[in-house]
Amino acid sequence: MLRICSLLVLILAPLPAVAEVAGTLRVIDGDTIDVGDTRVRLYGIDAPEIDQRCGGADAPMWDCGAWVTREVTDRYEGRDATCTVLDTDRYGRVVARCLIDGEDMGRALVAEGLAFAYRRYAMDYDLDEKAAAVNGLGLHGSGITAPAAFRATGRHARAARNAAAAPEGCAIKGNIASDGERIFHAPGQRWYDRTRISVQRGERWFCSESEARQAGWRRARQ
Repeated sequence: MLRICSLLVLILAPLPAVAEVAGTLRVIDGDTIDVGDTRVRLYGIDAPEIDQRCGGADAPMWDCGAWVTREVTDRYEGRDATCTVLDTDRYGRVVARCLIDGEDMGRALVAEGLAFAYRRYAMDYDLDEKAAAVNGLGLHGSGITAPAAFRATGRHARAARNAAAAPEGCAIKGNIASDGERIFHAPGQRWYDRTRISVQRGERWFCSESEARQAGWRRARQ
């Protein structure tokens, strides 16, 4: 009897609620949106970066990242979205599957050739991408580099440029934020590789953390 009661408790117990985010949609780029006050990375897709260019070989170079962002904005900006939260990424963004009038936004973008199936994380939109490629929709046939490869190449190039620009033995980056706060980034910190030094804006390199602090900079929190 005890075992039967235990089974009944398990059957009748409410399932844990699935987290949802709902609100007016604002487009950030091809695969990132704000829903209300929440930053959302669309699940299972990967779109070109805003500054990414496509082309090469026999195809002329063009600003495919900016084009995709405009196309997504034209289709979805200001509409109501309901998103099922699936995860959180390393940048603190919610990873979610979003519905617009009942339509899966991620699937629609892949099916129209505005984004790619992000097979590293999910295979949900694999067939949608293949169909778009067969029909030459959107980005397909434009000589595009996969967004993930573009990002990796950019990171390596930025790291090489930054290393070349640093005075010998002085690898700490003194950056000035948009609000004027002076922040320094040490090698190994989260935003170090992405941080640029603009001497024209008063930014500079430091040879030690103590030197940076004495000059009025604080250490980045990440």
